[in-house]
Amino acid sequence: MTREIHLASRPSGRPTADNFALVDVELPALADGQVLVRNLYLSVDPYMRGRMNDVRSYTPPFQIGQPLEGGAVGEVVESRAAGLTPGDVVSSMRGWREAFVAEAKDVRGVSRDVKPLSAYLGVLGMTGLTAWVGLNLVDVKAGDRVFISAAAGAVGSVAGQLAKLRGCHVVGSTGSPHKVKALVDDFGFDSAFNYKDGDLPGQIQADAPDGIDVYFDNVGGDHLEAALSAMRVHGRIVACGAISRYNDAEPSPGPRNVALIIGKRLTIKGFIVTDSLDQLPAFLKEVTGYLAAGKLRMQETVVEGLERTPQAFIDLLRGENIGKMIVKLV
Repeated sequence: MTREIHLASRPSGRPTADNFALVDVELPALADGQVLVRNLYLSVDPYMRGRMNDVRSYTPPFQIGQPLEGGAVGEVVESRAAGLTPGDVVSSMRGWREAFVAEAKDVRGVSRDVKPLSAYLGVLGMTGLTAWVGLNLVDVKAGDRVFISAAAGAVGSVAGQLAKLRGCHVVGSTGSPHKVKALVDDFGFDSAFNYKDGDLPGQIQADAPDGIDVYFDNVGGDHLEAALSAMRVHGRIVACGAISRYNDAEPSPGPRNVALIIGKRLTIKGFIVTDSLDQLPAFLKEVTGYLAAGKLRMQETVVEGLERTPQAFIDLLRGENIGKMIVKLV
């Protein structure tokens, strides 16, 4: 027997605890080519909000009465698959559950030498790969002025650090004075501001008086509109996410100044990180080196217990995390 978090109902607007159910399930017997894995760490991520809607996007929607899925790191308990033995650590997309049975091809072996192992869900996982791919997509290089929204979050904090390692001037926006301090003191941003103080265009202007060359967009909405005004000619925008709009019941109007794309000759590129999984080895080689050398800081907001996973997800959408939001199973 194991426990899983299932989707109980589809949210209207911001998710609540009522949209989730903690369910006891019986695992099937192990067949040839399969492994039994006990999860150690689970990931909660903003994109999961879109999968709670009954709308086909780049990923299929979660189904009511079925487990939600997300990144996980776990330990092999039993194996009937070549190349995997009990005690091996693997990553998978079988999160939001304590244990699971899967085909060997559905898990990926990772090294126990990395501490903590939850790094494979953050800086060395899809989060870090997202930041790395996004910067490469618009050829971020030394001397660029880079603005990052939701900068204290999982992707933003890594993107900012990687941009600094490339020799960029990096400015971040976030939602509290505590996070502003963390961006500068912990993550090495050149400056940061609290967007909740108001006058977003004025805040960007104050921190980047010469304009910005690259905007790494995790928020959309008013941040995108303000960034368009601050972009320099031939600037580049990485469209990574739009968390400010994920809970909207109705589509919101787009930026009012979208015509600036023409006059400033801007480039806007959207991407889905799963399209770039072939780049994972190159990413791991580069970023693992930064982490080992102390050039890249990782920070996590850790919640313990499977039953607290829904609240961790709700808190993530409220911006109550710094760095990666992780659920540790105890």
